[in-house]
Amino acid sequence: MKYLFGPVYSRRLGHSLGIDLLPPKICSLNCVYCEVGSTTELTCERKEYVPTEEIIQEIDQVLATSAGGRPIDVFTLTAMGEPTLHSGLGKIIAHLKAKTDKPVAVLTNGTLFSDPQVRADLSGADIIIPSLDAARQESFERVNQPAKALNLEQIIEGLVLFGREFSGEVWLEILLVKGLNDSLDDLLALQQAVRKIQPTRIQLNTVARPPMDGLAQPVTREKMAQAVEILSDGFAGPVDNLVDFQALEKKKAGSKKQLPEALMEEIAAMLQRRPCPLEEIDKALHIQDLELTRECVQRLVAVARIEKIIHSDKEFYHYIQRPEE
Repeated sequence: MKYLFGPVYSRRLGHSLGIDLLPPKICSLNCVYCEVGSTTELTCERKEYVPTEEIIQEIDQVLATSAGGRPIDVFTLTAMGEPTLHSGLGKIIAHLKAKTDKPVAVLTNGTLFSDPQVRADLSGADIIIPSLDAARQESFERVNQPAKALNLEQIIEGLVLFGREFSGEVWLEILLVKGLNDSLDDLLALQQAVRKIQPTRIQLNTVARPPMDGLAQPVTREKMAQAVEILSDGFAGPVDNLVDFQALEKKKAGSKKQLPEALMEEIAAMLQRRPCPLEEIDKALHIQDLELTRECVQRLVAVARIEKIIHSDKEFYHYIQRPEE
């Protein structure tokens, strides 16, 4: 499969079959915390970056085989960039809704919601998970490093309009980065934006894997508690704290006693898209621990989910495609 990957288990969505709509790394933002790495094409231009019909064909192949008997709770449209940049988004969502009764979710940075066509394309989905990391322009520019065409006020207004029009659920994700968008002024500005947008729920997060330059760092447990309290004020829905501080603290302390299952699933999903050498896996997923990456890869080899191949005298790891995939 070129565009579909998984199903991968997600704490938020259950068993999610991912649909990757763009080549890496085309995006309207260049977020300092992005786990995929720096944006190579910073743009707000919508077009058919990969053929819509090819994506639909892969969807039909998966549905025809019932995903090989593996459970699927949700189809998730995503990208190693910004999925709403793909002009075939609405057609893909409509095809999924016509072919399956499973919910369709879209992970998006929310920057293009001021465009009525983007809102119309998303209208057929069940769950939209947009991001809004800052409600002050200076913080937005520091954390998200947007394309020049983007204006934060227009982005927030687009989210407000979408919330009014959309009949499904909107889970607004806010990711806090230490020293960049976590001040009291930042949190109070986000509080005001949330009151306008009125999402179904808020999902609060922080940096799980600092990028190679070390700029993006997680906020403290106390800062997250403060953020939950401020964002809950005047908001009727739940505010979910998605941060596993125990895991973050273990990672900081260098604990490797247990290999994280979620990380091994991320590695498998990455290799399902293309073969990669060990160092690229470690860098692309921002693990920053080559020994841990090697242990995870060796475990995946041992259970025959991936294999090591040699190409031009270099070692790559390759996903083992099951016959039903």
